[in-house]
Amino acid sequence: MRAQQLETTSISGSGIESRIIVGTRVDATSYPDAAARIIGWAEAGESRYVCVCTVHMVMEGHDDPSFQAIVNAADLVTPDGMPLVWALRLLGIPSATRVYGPMLTPIVCEHAARRGVPVGFYGGTPDVLEELTKRLAARFPGLRICYAFSPPFRPPTPEEEEQTIDEIHASGARIVFVGLGCPKQEQWMARHRGRLRAVMVGVGAAFDFLAGRKRQAPPWMQQAGLEWAFRLASEPRRLWRRYLYHNPRFVMRFGLQLLDARRRRSGGAAND
Repeated sequence: MRAQQLETTSISGSGIESRIIVGTRVDATSYPDAAARIIGWAEAGESRYVCVCTVHMVMEGHDDPSFQAIVNAADLVTPDGMPLVWALRLLGIPSATRVYGPMLTPIVCEHAARRGVPVGFYGGTPDVLEELTKRLAARFPGLRICYAFSPPFRPPTPEEEEQTIDEIHASGARIVFVGLGCPKQEQWMARHRGRLRAVMVGVGAAFDFLAGRKRQAPPWMQQAGLEWAFRLASEPRRLWRRYLYHNPRFVMRFGLQLLDARRRRSGGAAND
């Protein structure tokens, strides 16, 4: 019974269908749906967090149950990578589409500019943040960027965390894009839900891509699920473990999940 529940889930009261993929909940959202939810929560002054989920995140959660619990407790978990979109389709949601962090960020910013919702950015390096905010401000006239901070590359002290919360509150930001990378950004967002009056959206490498500091894979590679190969070729020393270790394990684990689901369905049909 428990295994059956793990396959098909929904966020209570959200009207969105979800699936559990190798232990991690992934929501069958879309760009319009995700942007509308984020803007709605922000306008209501709610404290929420959104995970933009990749195979890397799923496998980090598989290896660390405490991290998996953080992702599963998020208010929205978008399918960032095509393998997760395909997994959702194989698990019975044929309409599933990708909701990719570097595309979701400008879409939300466009809505925020139109609705007058102030935004902030936490993460990245000072030069990346400067270029990112400059480009977004030029692209979306009227966008209120009221906060941008590049934290040190070490765990913040409790005093620094309190100062960050105070500064974000003082800025008036209602949406905070978080670019610390997985798993740090998800852990940071979970720690601050309920304390920060803002919607936190963990977008990973979107800061670097949107600032023009890193190249994105061509669209055809993204659609074919080969973005990992492009990124691995671009940064082999930093990303080899993420892709060469996690990706084959994901394929194996998800394959076993599908086989188990089909076995249970066949058993149920036989019992009928």
